[in-house]
Amino acid sequence: MSGNRVARVLAGVVLGMALGLVELAFLAVAWPARLIPAARPAAARGLGGLMALERARLSRWLGHDAPRRDGGYGFLLVRAALGVLAGYACVAGLFLAGLLLLGGLWALAWGRAHPVPVSLPGVRIITDSGVLGLTGGAVLLALVVLLTLAIGSLERRLAERFLGPGDHELMRRRIAELTATRSGIVRAVDDERRRIERDLHDGVQQRGVALAMLLGRARHSADHDRTAELVAQAHAESRRLLDELRSVAWRVYPTALDELGLRAALTGVAERSGVPVTVHYGLAGRPASEVETALYFVAREAITNAIKHAGARDILVVLTEDERAVSVAISDDGGGGADPSGGGLAGLARRVLALDGTFTVDSPPGGPTKIAATLPKTPPGEDGAGSCG
Repeated sequence: MSGNRVARVLAGVVLGMALGLVELAFLAVAWPARLIPAARPAAARGLGGLMALERARLSRWLGHDAPRRDGGYGFLLVRAALGVLAGYACVAGLFLAGLLLLGGLWALAWGRAHPVPVSLPGVRIITDSGVLGLTGGAVLLALVVLLTLAIGSLERRLAERFLGPGDHELMRRRIAELTATRSGIVRAVDDERRRIERDLHDGVQQRGVALAMLLGRARHSADHDRTAELVAQAHAESRRLLDELRSVAWRVYPTALDELGLRAALTGVAERSGVPVTVHYGLAGRPASEVETALYFVAREAITNAIKHAGARDILVVLTEDERAVSVAISDDGGGGADPSGGGLAGLARRVLALDGTFTVDSPPGGPTKIAATLPKTPPGEDGAGSCG
């Protein structure tokens, strides 16, 4: 760490000691004054002024841009006590280190040094008093520097605890969050590709093989009636193959979502499900494309899981919105026990988090299950949304 940074932190700690004395005096008067209704406005103004000074000190000298949040009397009391004790320790340490250094230099410069016996475990040496003073002063100065840095870090942690994280910490957290969600969406895309490959291999490909075998047998059959029967079977298999292709294509991405919107796409999911699905659509307009797609896949996957794994007999899908966000909640009367870390739900969570949304799963054993997702109306990256600053 540079000497300039150490000097800035030391200045902040020393100023904290002076400000701490003022804060303790203020608290001694303002704390009991809170019991007097007429004195409360003056106490509140004094608290606000001291908090402004604290935020300025933290920002200027300790590198913590505290948000404009009132830490209250509790923060002021803890901060003042820490500031006075820490500032006293640093100032006393600097004073003693300065005395030792100046004394050592004086002894060496003016020939006033004299031998000083020093006893160490198993060793006894004779050293010069000037050298001993310089060495002791340098060691004490180093300890003061370390103590100052530790106090500065403790001050920042205290401010973060009471006032909230500063801009730099928020940026660091945001970068970490973006890194995690980027990794998550890449994993979700890979999982989706594997699912599509399984659908094609286990469904479409098998039906294609069956169709080819039926046509091959019909081609080599000499019996006209048998050939007609095989062709009829091949025709039926081709119809099933087309249905399977449409189903796979719909699971990849429904064209109705782009052409007709989320309401129509969810209506299609409800119509193809094997149990009653009720959709309450409370959105005034169409959300942004990324948000609309995420809402669709959350609802579709939740419906599929409820039917396939929970044995649900009735499913309710509710879409709502407010000024800033849109939400979807899917509840069912199934057996519950859904695992949020499972492949399907974990993929949905990654998709939602990538859009700065929230995803929750409430599924106790025995049911019922409720899956909810809330996403901002403006996706990250549009109109400055999701920025780090």
